[in-house]
Amino acid sequence: MKRMLIIGTFAMMGMASCSNNSEKKASEGNKDSLQLYVEERLPMYAKVKLSTDISKLTEAERKVLPLLIQAAQIMDELFWKQSYPQRDSLLATVKDEKTRAFIMINYGPWDRLNDDKPFVAGIGSKPEGSGFYPANMTKEELEKSDVVDKKGLYSMIRRDGSGKLISVPYSVYFKDGLSKAAGLLKEAAKISEQPELRNYLNLRAEALLTDNYTASDYAWMDMTNSGLDIIIGPIENYEDGLFNARAAFESYVLVKDREWSKRLEKYVSMLPELQRGLPVDAAYKKERPGTSSQLAAFDVVYYAGDGNSGGKTIAVNLPNDEQIQQKKGTRRSQLKNAMRAKFDKIMVPVSQELIDKSQRKHINFDAFFANVMFHEVAHGLGIKSTVTGKGYVREALQEQYSWLEEGKADILGLYMVSSLLKKGELEGDIKDYYTTFMAGILRSVRFGAGEAHGKANMLCFNFFNDQGAFERSQDGTYKVNCQKFESAMNELSNKILTLQGNGDKDAVEKVQKEMALIHADLKSDLDRLGKKGIPVDVIFEQGIDVLGLK
Repeated sequence: MKRMLIIGTFAMMGMASCSNNSEKKASEGNKDSLQLYVEERLPMYAKVKLSTDISKLTEAERKVLPLLIQAAQIMDELFWKQSYPQRDSLLATVKDEKTRAFIMINYGPWDRLNDDKPFVAGIGSKPEGSGFYPANMTKEELEKSDVVDKKGLYSMIRRDGSGKLISVPYSVYFKDGLSKAAGLLKEAAKISEQPELRNYLNLRAEALLTDNYTASDYAWMDMTNSGLDIIIGPIENYEDGLFNARAAFESYVLVKDREWSKRLEKYVSMLPELQRGLPVDAAYKKERPGTSSQLAAFDVVYYAGDGNSGGKTIAVNLPNDEQIQQKKGTRRSQLKNAMRAKFDKIMVPVSQELIDKSQRKHINFDAFFANVMFHEVAHGLGIKSTVTGKGYVREALQEQYSWLEEGKADILGLYMVSSLLKKGELEGDIKDYYTTFMAGILRSVRFGAGEAHGKANMLCFNFFNDQGAFERSQDGTYKVNCQKFESAMNELSNKILTLQGNGDKDAVEKVQKEMALIHADLKSDLDRLGKKGIPVDVIFEQGIDVLGLK
């Protein structure tokens, strides 16, 4: 009787399977290609819960933290207005829930991790200038106009009633949202028991209302002892693909990991010595990096706006103001819990698939943490002003600046690791750092070669490939040649620093077109990762409720 029941059960399962397959095919037949595209792309994001040990917070910090998160949520809304202001009308027309979810992840109808491919019917290519400029405005039109701040950090370009281009300050254009955020920061300042945090929150609130961020940036540089931190406001330029000029709103709410931070303090004082040792001609390394910097580790408990779009940041190096960098340096914040999540959920599986079996033992979190950390520190090395009289590198290279700067940070971060190991200031085996760096390139390049970090990774990958720094086996795995890896590192460092110092935008654009490309073999290998279901990036469950705060 049992055997008959089992046979009968299998028969019923087979019939159900056939029925389900038929239903699945019929269902898929009713879907358009864009819906199927979204269904294939959604699983590439692994869900991560952002949390920290709130028992370590003081009573005052527990009251401040929800206010900081509320202010960050406003930055999220403001970024939508910069990236895709038609969000609500778009969502109202889209009925498919998965497509709606994908729109929210991408802050618009373009796939940020696939060269901004549109995934909603009737949507064309993403405007280069995102929402910062009128949709029908050309680059040449703005350049020929009489707008004073054509490349202003903190203004939106719009048309007046006659169609003439005008500039509207953020503090005016986004007045309502910025006023609410400023009020929340001031309320948090009243509660906080930490003087440096109070000072920063008050000054940042004022900055949101005036578009003058310098004083608050200096105050943030001095805020090295607080257990809580918030990065908030218009900060990075990546979203402006037209001029790489206008800053996008974002926020990170952070809880300091004091134990890890203490381990990192010593490295900042070594920057001048490391600068002198850069493998480039003296003219390109004569600047002295600031040493009034902080290198610290945090648990991030909230991402918002630009920082939550596309590939999720796992370390932050700010402020971007070159004058502040030269006078005081920067603060480098390592987002340790997010970093750990990416390592476990993405880096390890990628390594198991693409790194040569004999070298997989060299993949470890400490090497990953160090490579990411020194990437951020390396933003402070090198050259900020051109040697050719063209002003700051950022101004000279314009839209070519960001991707090359990320490439510089990648390669000089590795240079720092190598130098510190030789000096005995860093522990570990150089094979760990080089192999983990290689795996990191393979992980990050999946963000797409159309994005700044993706272009930087492809430059490094292709340059190292040309130099024989790694070998690709017939089975599609990669093996590092440590000796050639170091040589390629030094040569690429020299090339990038020279390009930046010369401020030759045309030369940088030529390098991008020739080297920042994904070739067929690599694409085939990366496609294997998708077929294996290995995530490309993470999305967050975050907020006051996730933290257990009311």
